[in-house]
Amino acid sequence: MTSFDAIVIGGGHNGLVAAATLGRSGRKVLVLEARNDTGGGTRTEEFAPGFSVSTLAHVINRLHPEVVSSLELERNGLRVAQTDFMPSIGLSATGQPLVLTGAYGEGVQGATPSDTVAWRGLREQLLQFAGILKPMLIRRPPDLRGNMALSETAALAMLGVSLKRLGKEGMRDFLRMLLMNVSDVLDEHLEDDRLKGLLAFDATLGSHLGPRSPTSLLGLYYRLTGEVAGASGAQVGAAGGADAVIAAIRSAAEKAGVRVRSNAPVGGILVERGKAVGAVLENGEILRANTVVSAISAKTTFLNLVGTRNLDTGFVRRVSNIRTHGNAAKLHLALDKLPQFLGVDDAGRRGRLVIAPSVDHVERSFNPSKYGEFSPEPVMEITLPSLVDASLAPEGACTLSAIVQYAPYALKEGWATGKPKLQAAIIAQLERYAPGIGRSIRHAELLTPVDIEQRYRIPGGHWHHGELQADQMLMSRPVFGAEGYDTPIDWLYLAGAGSHPGGGISGVPGLNAARRIIAMKG
Repeated sequence: MTSFDAIVIGGGHNGLVAAATLGRSGRKVLVLEARNDTGGGTRTEEFAPGFSVSTLAHVINRLHPEVVSSLELERNGLRVAQTDFMPSIGLSATGQPLVLTGAYGEGVQGATPSDTVAWRGLREQLLQFAGILKPMLIRRPPDLRGNMALSETAALAMLGVSLKRLGKEGMRDFLRMLLMNVSDVLDEHLEDDRLKGLLAFDATLGSHLGPRSPTSLLGLYYRLTGEVAGASGAQVGAAGGADAVIAAIRSAAEKAGVRVRSNAPVGGILVERGKAVGAVLENGEILRANTVVSAISAKTTFLNLVGTRNLDTGFVRRVSNIRTHGNAAKLHLALDKLPQFLGVDDAGRRGRLVIAPSVDHVERSFNPSKYGEFSPEPVMEITLPSLVDASLAPEGACTLSAIVQYAPYALKEGWATGKPKLQAAIIAQLERYAPGIGRSIRHAELLTPVDIEQRYRIPGGHWHHGELQADQMLMSRPVFGAEGYDTPIDWLYLAGAGSHPGGGISGVPGLNAARRIIAMKG
């Protein structure tokens, strides 16, 4: 048996952030990764001969500045600058697209003068309100069981101060809008269907919500709390893609003495007298540690690795009821030439191209998913990664990466028969906005939520490891009893996307979990 100060289960970006932070505190740390390399869904992989793409995450928009600074990621090779900011293009099949430039719409092109002014006012308000919530996302959520640390009490006090600074009218609007649906908010301020469709898509991307679902505005707030290169809401497609982030974090971890073992799937967490004392690999090898950190799904951690016999039945029930069914698919296309999207220039092709022509269209795409079906006209976010990094495709060719809403995990007809139908619907939809694209396809790979579940060991194929909705956020994430990275098992901590504040390439769950361990164990 080999012993460590800490074992981290899962070599995704959160696991590596936790490991690097613990390693820098002087601990002997081992990362166990089930696949053949670290990175999880952020890895860049070849999906056709000569064509590669970031398999799940293809845009960087949440990497927290505190993660960058505390791990010195820039010294470890990460290069992200404001010149890398991607425009957001709301495509139109009948006219000119609408373009948001800079850090999520600092500039807007293609809208009427009145909508341009209205958007600036709405953007300022959204950023202000998101900024009130933002400090809560870098901190451990408050412990409502009466054990709040001084820093948690201070954070709540600062929230109150921020609200008071809004004034009576601002505070009223903040509270009124907090749990509103995004459609109603957009209708109050804007007229342009392309702009409203783009914003509605962004608010609901990755969730089982439509624009008219209660609380759907929270998704837009969550996006705007993200920060890249000092700008809220910005997104980049830096050279090297999400892999560049992983490489920098892993470099920081290895410099801190962290050991990484790939092809090392964990079969169980050792629990003795209510304490986690190590891990057992699927091959039977036992590894002992003073602390165990799980950066994988909470469901997998508790129901499979810890085992229900070590947990209270009420806690097991809460974990079992975490909503983890994914609702997004990922399409990769190997194209023999650059696609020509209607009205999109060379600068636009380097951005994120969104097919969501109106709020009504997004809502109609969502409706079938409530009944285990998908829309014949799906909404999607498209990038052309090889325009940013030429190594991802042969010369003259192009890679296309698209996140497609809504693809229900529990498809009524089953994915064996439904998958080719969805792929055909996606390509038909692409053809409307990029005529002739179908003739240039060399190879296509479609990952449904079931494929994502199987390939990346994510229950339900949900990239947040659980719905990011009001009842599964803050003190309720992933569930009451495991909301602050601690768990009912002493010395076992959570650090994955299912923990506060949620998914996206932020590194915050990993950083917070590691800091909690250091605070508790010295």
